[in-house]
Amino acid sequence: MDIYEHWEKALKKTEIVRPRVLPLMTYAATNLPYIFLAESSVNLGDTVVRKGEVVVDKPSIILPSHLPQFEGFEEKEKVPINFDQLTNFLLVRGVRFPSLKYNHQNHSIDIREGKLEDAIEVYRRLLEKEENISTGLIIGPEDLWQFSLLVFIGSQMIKSADGDIRKFLDDFKKNS
Repeated sequence: MDIYEHWEKALKKTEIVRPRVLPLMTYAATNLPYIFLAESSVNLGDTVVRKGEVVVDKPSIILPSHLPQFEGFEEKEKVPINFDQLTNFLLVRGVRFPSLKYNHQNHSIDIREGKLEDAIEVYRRLLEKEENISTGLIIGPEDLWQFSLLVFIGSQMIKSADGDIRKFLDDFKKNS
């Protein structure tokens, strides 16, 4: 399967069950914690539970526009992804991530006994009970979790864009 097929499969099968409510930070790093659920390809009928976060921050060097830095998304034993290739692939299709640093930090990968639908309900209720408004709940293909995370990050950026523009304009007016 080539990168195009991976991307198409992830787009079709990724679902953001519970988005992050908090907006992204405009001038500071933002931690995007997530719980990613997928049907296990090894233990049929069970669910893979991947917990982690992606830290979205300004890079330490100035980058050209639309040249993001992806770190920590590699997983060589499943689907090897060259993120330079991915960035070019997305650019050609009009998908642009801001020139920020996207650092993935994996906290845990577990197998939960039971069907994906049961796991979705358990984690949805858990996040609601904790009143957790910062963690996203995502489902997608087990072997393409990186692409599903990119879909999640992109959706969070789109959701935050309106507020970011207002903040930039307000700051501009204050400084003028």
